[in-house]
Amino acid sequence: MLLADFYILYNGHHMFFNQRIKFLNIFIDNLSHSEALDKIESFIKNDIHNVVIPTNVDCLVKLQKDNDLLCSYESADVVLADGVPIIWGSKLLGTPLKEKVSGSDIFPKLCERASQKKYSIFFLGGIKGIGEKASIKLKLDYPDLDIVGTYSPPFGFEYDSHENKRIIELINKNSPDILCVFLGVPKQEKWLYQYRDQLDVKVSICLGASLDFIAGKVKRAPVWMQKNGLEWLFRIFQEPKRMFKRYFIDDFVFFPLFIKFFILKRLLNR
Repeated sequence: MLLADFYILYNGHHMFFNQRIKFLNIFIDNLSHSEALDKIESFIKNDIHNVVIPTNVDCLVKLQKDNDLLCSYESADVVLADGVPIIWGSKLLGTPLKEKVSGSDIFPKLCERASQKKYSIFFLGGIKGIGEKASIKLKLDYPDLDIVGTYSPPFGFEYDSHENKRIIELINKNSPDILCVFLGVPKQEKWLYQYRDQLDVKVSICLGASLDFIAGKVKRAPVWMQKNGLEWLFRIFQEPKRMFKRYFIDDFVFFPLFIKFFILKRLLNR
């Protein structure tokens, strides 16, 4: 099929079809929040390292010119729709995605399930001390959450082979079921793509700034803004210099890209 790909997922004693939607030049899994959590849990029960990556408009724009980032998305086992514009666009294409599944929304739910099912978890990323601060807050909500380690790598660590070896050894020493990576786009996706085969974990998930939200370092937009695709506006008010460029200059490329893809899809379906 041109716009959708189907594959079978085995989860416990059940098998079901999962639909992947073609969106620009990547495939996005058509999953709800609960289905995404179920799939992550199915990965934990398997003895193979799987990678989950949410994508938003900023990611889609970046991977148009960044081949390494594109490869990281193509190799991911699950790609989630982390953006209301992506949901709107999928509806215009006639292949509607079920709902926005952002890393910031799924992270606390993942911690809750990990607490209930006794899955261990490791936090990689964030500024120094933020992992510990977030851990304290999460443990208040989920006392049985097994956080086996946190680590904030130094600036430029991705270019330091010795530091990367140290990080991998630290993670593997704790052998977590879930590795949460908070390095930001595109660093987190590229790092996992490069080192996934060396990591002794069941599932890794890229979660960007989610740790900052939990720790209270950055405040999230009100729920009504999140649901109506206005979270970007809230972030501009928080960090006007950095976010204005991102949303009004860098990410504006998304719209002509989508229009081109939409027209091509119409022409091919005639």
